[in-house]
Amino acid sequence: MKNRWITAKAFFSFLSFSKVANFLQLYFSFHLSRWLGKPILWGQPTTLSIEPTTSCNLRCPECPSGLRSFTRPTGMLQDGLFERIITQTRNRLTWLHLYFQGEPFLNPRFLEMVSFANSAGIFTSTSTNAHYLSESTVQKILSSGLRQLIVSMDGVTQVVYEKYRVGGNLEKVEKGLRLLLKERKAQGKMFPRVILQFLVTGQNEHQIPELKAWSQEVGVDELQLKNTQIYDYEEGSELIPSDLGYSRYIPDGKGKWKLKKKIENKCWRMWQGAVVTWDGKVVPCCFDKDARHVMGNLQDQSMQEIWESPSYFSFRDQLLQDRSQIEICRNCTE
Repeated sequence: MKNRWITAKAFFSFLSFSKVANFLQLYFSFHLSRWLGKPILWGQPTTLSIEPTTSCNLRCPECPSGLRSFTRPTGMLQDGLFERIITQTRNRLTWLHLYFQGEPFLNPRFLEMVSFANSAGIFTSTSTNAHYLSESTVQKILSSGLRQLIVSMDGVTQVVYEKYRVGGNLEKVEKGLRLLLKERKAQGKMFPRVILQFLVTGQNEHQIPELKAWSQEVGVDELQLKNTQIYDYEEGSELIPSDLGYSRYIPDGKGKWKLKKKIENKCWRMWQGAVVTWDGKVVPCCFDKDARHVMGNLQDQSMQEIWESPSYFSFRDQLLQDRSQIEICRNCTE
């Protein structure tokens, strides 16, 4: 609870009257849209996820970066485009997650982008597989202003870890994580807050007690046990844990599997914020990994033009009418 309060305090310190007013506009227009059954939109995005790169050093089985299965182009976000996006959105943006697909630390300008967003008064976070936490990188992280670092680690032994993080080296992850926490303490800093994220699967669920002890010993700020998204879940998968409390899916009673949570005709994410690919495409959410629903491109359009475009309103309208008809929504827990 203390660690979450520290993060919340940092988040609130970045807020301004314009950011709070914008959030309230979005919030009330979302609920009004649900009541009326048609999209009403007041305000601009309060959160963004921006993709530093689609490249990745690992080959995780349920990830298009790992599978090298994208049909969209792969590449690196250029800092000129990034700075234009931040300049456009800084007065209303409350949270920036510098991650979508890929491993962000593979972009050589990644931490410079973090610093730019931090200097613009925006709370920053990212997700990493933690294979690039070297001494020089750790120092840059600590001086970048990054507020939250999510480390994905799905096993506490190499044998189990590499079943999902294919090609990964658990010893390297642990060494880098310990180094970051040691240097943060030595410098008397509180950020970034380190969240250890564990995708619970049928292959690693037996390690949860050991994981909890390990995370306390290492000294991470928070441990998150996360359910795993599986693309072809209907026929079952060895990735579905036996403890269905950690699963997105349950048996349907007919020999198949189904989503545990019913898909409702609403989605706060469509009012809250958007996702931007490395080459400037704006897509509705993180479930659109292959960018099949492109609402516009920030290379030649403004965020406001895209956010208020007919295609975006049409997408929101479909959500309110029958969300089950949108393919990327069929495996969503929102």
